[in-house]
Amino acid sequence: MDFNFTEDQSLLRDTMRSFFMIEATPELTRELWETETGRSEALWQKFAQQGLTGLSVPEAHGGMGCGDLEWVLMAHEAGYYALQDSLLDTAYLAVSVLRELPAEHPLALEWLPRIAQGEARVAIGAPEQTLVPDAHIAQLLLLHHEGQLHAVPSERVALSFNASVDPSRRLFRVDWMPGASTLVLDAKAAAAVWRKVALRGALASAAQLLGLTQRMLDLSIDYTAQRKQFGKAIGSFQAVKHHLADVAVKQEFARPVISRAAYAVANDDPLASLHVSHARLAAGEAAWLAAKRGIQVHGAMGYTWEMDLQIFMKRAWVLDAAWGDRAHHKQCVAQAILADDARLGPGETFAGAAAPV
Repeated sequence: MDFNFTEDQSLLRDTMRSFFMIEATPELTRELWETETGRSEALWQKFAQQGLTGLSVPEAHGGMGCGDLEWVLMAHEAGYYALQDSLLDTAYLAVSVLRELPAEHPLALEWLPRIAQGEARVAIGAPEQTLVPDAHIAQLLLLHHEGQLHAVPSERVALSFNASVDPSRRLFRVDWMPGASTLVLDAKAAAAVWRKVALRGALASAAQLLGLTQRMLDLSIDYTAQRKQFGKAIGSFQAVKHHLADVAVKQEFARPVISRAAYAVANDDPLASLHVSHARLAAGEAAWLAAKRGIQVHGAMGYTWEMDLQIFMKRAWVLDAAWGDRAHHKQCVAQAILADDARLGPGETFAGAAAPV
């Protein structure tokens, strides 16, 4: 069995990494902090030109028809560059909701092509996410009400901004009136949709946290190679090496866990929630340690406004609470592994799911 990503998936990741390196810079992040929306329409159109907005839109609607494995790679790169836009919410999560609808559903027919072409942004208000990211620039909001799924045009909502420790994170409380005209699925039909959205939201957060961990580690390594004490780079000191090695170990242990979670979600594994919660916990621990060690090796300068480290550190803090906090995910893991019929051990890793090829 081959557990590697395919050549096409790896090529997509590498291409987007080069694109984000040029377009999603810390300088642009700081510039957008000072704008009213915090977002760049020009950058969004570049996403569309690269095919990112249509990455998981079905080919029949003008997209590429990719799935969770491709998106977990994209989310990692989005985390590494602290992408300050609603790409994942619209092109991954919202599209996944629309794809759950019947193929000829009017909502899917109207919005999937618009998303693929970069003409629309869609915000998600799920049970696990009462504050809606980027609701202020969305043309459509997919909202939860008593288990139901509602599609609400932007002109029918009232927004209240909720400040975040991360200036790039634009969160809003949404006031709206549910009705027959906004109802898409009743509670029974929407239950599976909301469950999958929660899994994908947590998976995307975990992958971003892994990317953030790598970026904070890279920044810390660069700083310790340049900063000198007693005539030597501080990176040559054993204590500093140990600090950064601890982060690298956490990161490497989290990486396969996240890939396994993406495989589980992509293949509707009955234990997908276990794998996703495991991934979120592992990625969160790695990111928090990367932030802590980063501040230590920077001599606390990493938290100051002038240093790039604080951009990625603050993003890690807020993402670790998105789509379920640590208590929620620990409970999910505990329920799964303490169940009487728990399938544990190496022989059960891919039991009940199609084997990788």
